Amino acid sequence: MSGGVDSTASALLLRQKYQVHGFFMQLIQPNLSEQLQRVKEVAERCGIPLIVIDLRQRFEEKVLKYFSDTYHAGRTPNPCMICNREIKFGLFMDAIFEHGMTCMATGHYANIIEKEGCFYLQQGRDEKKDQSYFLARLSQRQLAGIQFPLAKMTKEKTYNFIENHGFHDFRGQESQDVCFLDNKSVGHFLQSRTSAPNTEGDIVHIDGRILGHHKGIVNYTIGQRRGLGIAASAPLYVVTIDAAANRIIVGDNNALYRKDIELKNISWNCDQPPNSQQEYRVRIRYGQKSQLARINRIAEDHYAITFAENQRAVSPGQFAVIYKDDLVLGSGEIQ
Repeated sequence: MSGGVDSTASALLLRQKYQVHGFFMQLIQPNLSEQLQRVKEVAERCGIPLIVIDLRQRFEEKVLKYFSDTYHAGRTPNPCMICNREIKFGLFMDAIFEHGMTCMATGHYANIIEKEGCFYLQQGRDEKKDQSYFLARLSQRQLAGIQFPLAKMTKEKTYNFIENHGFHDFRGQESQDVCFLDNKSVGHFLQSRTSAPNTEGDIVHIDGRILGHHKGIVNYTIGQRRGLGIAASAPLYVVTIDAAANRIIVGDNNALYRKDIELKNISWNCDQPPNSQQEYRVRIRYGQKSQLARINRIAEDHYAITFAENQRAVSPGQFAVIYKDDLVLGSGEIQ
């Protein structure tokens, strides 16, 4: 339970059929005391006991270190993917089962189905809120122990449901995507965790011209246009982050498009890799509409994806999630 609308609705739905306990992850939420107080009040109103699990140290080790290391390597991390696999449905799930529970449920908009002994993650009914992308790295063991009560719900139906149960103070309280940033920029957050100054370097056009100087590569992302601090006759965007040379490479909008990407750190659901002769749908970021593509194996744990159409601002370090119809087939880290 987070104290938000989705986990509260899940608790109310589950209470109709099961004996329910609420569990709260204590991480490094900037507003931890306020959030904990709210979730205690929600649990009391739902009539269920609440247990707090302290995972602050492991969150630091598993998620924040990954977040920092990836940015300093000139790549774009996805902390939610790592947190879901290692913390929320990893250590947190283990703690829930150690407290005698037989299943873990969350307020995610996704579904799990079983086919011939294999558990598949399925897209949620609400396409705008579908969270299967962020859950794509979960293992068979994890999927087997999870329920998503909101799988068939839309966000509006969720609001209506809890309001019919007397909860009228949830609208307009959506949580931010990266819970630990507390509305800080990535650069400011990373700088607050180290005494070492950001190392400045060159901003270089793809044709080799030095156009200016950057303020540390962690302050830039692929596709960024604003805040570059350079003058040009036409708009320029970050095309590549070259951590080895401490350079930001910029170019025009056309330079951001590509059809081919490579993946490593592959995870195939039920160890079922794709058929190279078949087209699948692939998402390279959350919120993106899936795109048609073919997938070919290059080497062990190394695959190439060729899209039917050019994709803009592909970011190394992010994850590509591969779908067969509405089921997650697998995922890999973009190289």
